[in-house]
Amino acid sequence: MDAVSTGAIHHERWFRAVWRWHFYAGLFCLPFILWLSVTGGIYLFKPQIEGWLYAPFTHVAQPGMPMLAPEKIVAAGTAAVPGSVLHKYVLPEAPEDAVQLLVGSGAEETRVWVHPQTARVLKAVPEEDRFIRVVFRLHGELLAGQWGSALVEIAACWTIVMILTGLFLWWPRGRGGKGLGGILWPRLQGGRRVFWRDLHAVVGLWVSIGAIFLIVSGLPWAKNWGDYLKQVRVATGTAAVRQDWSAGSEADAAERAALDRGVRAMLDEHAEHHGMTMPHVAPKGPALDRVVAKAAALGLAAPAEVSPPTRAGGRWLVQSQAEDRTRRVSVEIGDDGAVIGSQGYGDRHWIDRAVGFGVAVHEGAWLGLLNQLVNLLVLIGLVLLAVSSAVLWWRRRPQGVLGAPQAKHPLRHSWALVATAVLLGLLMPLFGITLAIAAAFELVARRAMPGLARWLGLRPNVSNL
Repeated sequence: MDAVSTGAIHHERWFRAVWRWHFYAGLFCLPFILWLSVTGGIYLFKPQIEGWLYAPFTHVAQPGMPMLAPEKIVAAGTAAVPGSVLHKYVLPEAPEDAVQLLVGSGAEETRVWVHPQTARVLKAVPEEDRFIRVVFRLHGELLAGQWGSALVEIAACWTIVMILTGLFLWWPRGRGGKGLGGILWPRLQGGRRVFWRDLHAVVGLWVSIGAIFLIVSGLPWAKNWGDYLKQVRVATGTAAVRQDWSAGSEADAAERAALDRGVRAMLDEHAEHHGMTMPHVAPKGPALDRVVAKAAALGLAAPAEVSPPTRAGGRWLVQSQAEDRTRRVSVEIGDDGAVIGSQGYGDRHWIDRAVGFGVAVHEGAWLGLLNQLVNLLVLIGLVLLAVSSAVLWWRRRPQGVLGAPQAKHPLRHSWALVATAVLLGLLMPLFGITLAIAAAFELVARRAMPGLARWLGLRPNVSNL
């Protein structure tokens, strides 16, 4: 009897741990889920939003009038932003569209729209102030740099735990022919309590796979996990020369600043070689014209960007920035307009291909509108999951405490789910750190702060978790 009792205590201990982790993960993640779902839902429709915002700069050329050379367009664009140099020349998707330029000074970049026939500047806006860029930073960093990225990463990792523990607690057992109501669809005849419970459980089931995929595919963008991935790749000799996804606002700014320094050094060298006294000139006008003409003839998936060399003997870089990363190609071109080398999606390391595919699906770019709508359904499901969890907790909350509802009927193999969470802590270090902090806090609360332990719903006796 003592052995059975001891086994039951250990069995319940693991089960209660699962309940607590599910509850506290939901409590912590709820505002982040709502925030990331809304901002992610907006960003999903980036092509449509930008198409609407920048429609006035399409089809601006007049039939019968000659087009200006890229050199003159760049001169007009850089003149519109004093002290700037060309960072990127964006090939127009249609010949009659305005030419977009990214010009900059240091890490600051401005996007300029230039009329292709008159060189008139139609619009200029700081790149990071554009609506879709603000949404991107709100989604990934809360506009708080690496600290915001860390918070988003922690919330994303705990959301995975919330989903896994929720599926474990929900898994139908011993229903005895009661049908699929409450499993595949919510029951509508059982009153509000049953409806909200079923809504939470059913929605969680349907969105779980999609939600976990969106979270995992977004982790390479996170500052800490992205750095972790880079370190692993360096240690295994699989690091990429050029990463095809953002490593965070600070890394992006450093990359822009390095590009700016290189371009300015090349311009100064070019000006000195020709005996010029101007601090900066357009980057090798004839070369620019030849490279842009060659880049346009390559037919890369739009938008395609041309970046000038940043060192002596360097090459021009033409990159497709297609929303669907599986269509992206990078091409190196010499000053004479000759193609020197290229790299497509299939030429990259399998890790880069996997991440690129995941990012494309994450952003809703892989299958166009269908991909966008499927992702939107997952995000709507996450919102319903968050709202229904708040309603369930509010209706069932114990008076005077914050803790999770009392767990009943301990389930077998709860220890396996706990072990899975520990494994996730090793794969996602920032989650592992916060998990260790949470476990240590529980231990201290039980032993030294019984009042707080009761408020949190923890049993004060460690042996009887």
